[in-house]
Amino acid sequence: GEPFALTYHWVMAVTRESGEAAVLKLGVPTSEHLRVEATALRTWAGNGAVRLLEHDPDRGALLMERAEPGTRAATLVPHDDAAATGVLLDVMHGLHATPPPATGVPDLRDLAGGFARFLHRFPDGGPLPERWVRTAARLFDELCDSAPARVLLHGDLHHDNVLRAARRPWLAIDPHGHVGDPGFDLGCLLYNPDPGTRGPDAAALLPARLDQLTAGTGQPRDRVVAWGFVMAVLSEVWTCEDGGEPNGKPLRVAQALHP
Repeated sequence: GEPFALTYHWVMAVTRESGEAAVLKLGVPTSEHLRVEATALRTWAGNGAVRLLEHDPDRGALLMERAEPGTRAATLVPHDDAAATGVLLDVMHGLHATPPPATGVPDLRDLAGGFARFLHRFPDGGPLPERWVRTAARLFDELCDSAPARVLLHGDLHHDNVLRAARRPWLAIDPHGHVGDPGFDLGCLLYNPDPGTRGPDAAALLPARLDQLTAGTGQPRDRVVAWGFVMAVLSEVWTCEDGGEPNGKPLRVAQALHP
């Protein structure tokens, strides 16, 4: 079939000789991302995410279950954001219910290096307020230290990575894979759908989303707020690392959540 909209990998719909619909994902064979993705999908074994059917690390190839019809949860946001948030919560609970593997998935703390690299490059904060970056780095450490549990995280759980499916109502795709505090997976939900596109104002949606996430996870509201701030700042730190300008939804969400 034709490839899907491409970002970092070549992804296309395929049909196996058995007639089973699948998705083939190709990338650089040495890619750590693909190896971790395969480990996460294999561990979940279809519980909240698409199933991994085959993995050839030497070719950088993953063959996965195809979610059909494949409608993205982002399509719910404009007319029913509460329904979209509920979908992501349900998927997240399924993913977090599976014990993490003993090895093969990096610790969440590895992401702290993004703050350190940014502050080394921009000692005064540069394109972002220095106090935001330092506060986010401190909160990140504190949240990891006080994690109520360690779970296998999706790592990029947002509205475009959750698709409507037949086997289950919704399934996650494209995990980044980390092990750590379950609250981390709430963070990027607060500034999505896609930060680079127009849509409902993410900051205006914050109060209702925070209420729903707090009730739906049983986590204290201040932890949900803290992870939201940390992830919004970290998203803009990554944007700067990639040579972009921090002017999207994450920046507005960070501003709304600070202090």
